[in-house]
Amino acid sequence: MYPASFEYVAPATLEEALDTLGRYEDDAKVLAGGQSLIPLMKLRFAAPRVLVDINRLPGLDTLAQENGGLRIGALVRHKACEKSQLLGGRWGTLGAAAPLISDPIIRNLGTVAGSLAHADPQGDWGSALLAMDAEVVARGPDGTRTIPLTELFEGPFVTSLAPTEIITEVRVPDPGPAAAGTYLKLERKVGDFATVGVAVHLSMADGRVGKAGIALTAVGPTNLRATAAEEALVGSELTDEAIAVAAQPHGDTRGSADYKRTVVKVFTERGLRTAREGTR
Repeated sequence: MYPASFEYVAPATLEEALDTLGRYEDDAKVLAGGQSLIPLMKLRFAAPRVLVDINRLPGLDTLAQENGGLRIGALVRHKACEKSQLLGGRWGTLGAAAPLISDPIIRNLGTVAGSLAHADPQGDWGSALLAMDAEVVARGPDGTRTIPLTELFEGPFVTSLAPTEIITEVRVPDPGPAAAGTYLKLERKVGDFATVGVAVHLSMADGRVGKAGIALTAVGPTNLRATAAEEALVGSELTDEAIAVAAQPHGDTRGSADYKRTVVKVFTERGLRTAREGTR
């Protein structure tokens, strides 16, 4: 199918983009990679009156460390993360997730920020960044605000972003020097959405877990954190007994709840062991 007719705007500045969003509000959509939006438009599930193409906006393609933390600009592509030498070691959760995002065509064009704004509960970046306590920076007519990912995701494909706001960057806080993690994904075929995904990230202090991040993909209405498992790990030595944690996922067309529960347990244990080795 072809999408419904729409206007196309390619602003030269962020202010121009925000002005257009302010005029059209719910009738406008931001276009960065378009790997989720365009298929929805072709199926007529989305029919915006205007597309605001932000690809020409300067300064939104930064992927860099800053003050110990990490900045991921709104136009940073999945492929840039996959190729980056930066996303290893203490940023290993993100480095492990990057090559598992869909297929090469999607990774070439899709953006990290766009994936978060789409809020698909089967999206991989949501869990990887949740495990690392990330937040997004959103710019709107009333200025700039930061939104923790725990507050960004409100439901399947629903976020706390206003229709007049644009995510300008993702920020990941400094995890400390002794930190590591990974992302594990079960998919029916290469490039498919996750049947189950588990993101793990640990920060160690004096041989014990100082901070734990465990986030799950495709087990609920949003990407979610396994908070009980995280709390059980904090302050403990990372023994095999401490690693034995589990979650309570929901079933969908890609697997029953019991099946996913088993996969989550296996992936969480495997991910924690990987993180343990990475922090040694």
